[in-house]
Amino acid sequence: MTLETINERTIRIGSRKSQLALVQTYWVQKQLEKHFPDIEFEVEKMSTQGDKILDVALAKIGDKGLFTKELELGILEQQVDFAVHSLKDLPTNLPEGLMLGCITERVDPADALVVNAKHKDKQIDTLPAGAVIGTSSLRRLAQLSHHFPQLTFKDIRGNVNTRLAKLDTGEYDAIILAVAGLMRLGMEERIHQIIPPDISLHAVGQGALGIECRLGDTEILAVLKTLEHPPTRDRCYAERAFLRELEGGCQVPIGVNTTIEGEILTLTAMVASLDGQRLIKDSISGKLSNAEQLGRDLAFNLREAGAGEILAEILAEIQR
Repeated sequence: MTLETINERTIRIGSRKSQLALVQTYWVQKQLEKHFPDIEFEVEKMSTQGDKILDVALAKIGDKGLFTKELELGILEQQVDFAVHSLKDLPTNLPEGLMLGCITERVDPADALVVNAKHKDKQIDTLPAGAVIGTSSLRRLAQLSHHFPQLTFKDIRGNVNTRLAKLDTGEYDAIILAVAGLMRLGMEERIHQIIPPDISLHAVGQGALGIECRLGDTEILAVLKTLEHPPTRDRCYAERAFLRELEGGCQVPIGVNTTIEGEILTLTAMVASLDGQRLIKDSISGKLSNAEQLGRDLAFNLREAGAGEILAEILAEIQR
């Protein structure tokens, strides 16, 4: 396919205004400029609802499209040609007329423990009873409460720098952040411990970037596909199919982990109650080419094991 027509115009990239979002978007811009030196790529910065509301817990706001709606409207109204998202923020059901055009290579999707200096000799399992842990994620809250009921958990909002400042001034003993976000911001030195998946399964799509564009925009898709990473795509398709089948958002305690060995994909997933007292976990393996069906099958298995009841109770509690 030729790109003659697209060479005649500027391609506009939509991004949130946050530091991490812009780092991710500028990375995509730079990679595309390497592939297409004759095309001009321009970044358009936008604010989303999730960026504007910082004094309310995410779960209370409602999470579907919290960090994506304004960007999606920009694509549909042709203000931008595509938008770069942290894939974990992108709902599994996209608005009519839009599609997931590309998934980039995943950075480590694990969660990271970041500690106040006074706890530099501690790990997640040796922090003192009552230590205050900051997280805005119900997924992290539920799993860590399950394993470490002696710890105290407190909601935390703001960008990475704001959260680190609150930690360093002693408002929290430790906070939980994504390894990928810290790495992309060049803050690897703040990663005190990478929390293993047997303690905390990561969010669906965590560590990967999802690029959303107009459905059927073949020229833009031809550009975006140069950044696609097939192993990450297959892993994330399985994870997103699992989440879509359970109809859970990113602010529901659902965690996953995927691995690929040869042509076999293994998906592990869990659903937990908010207090972590009930946690249902299972795994499934199958052909890589069957990634999405594996996700749907595992969702069915967990629902049969009681996950549906847990999710219904959580949604009722959040909506109160």
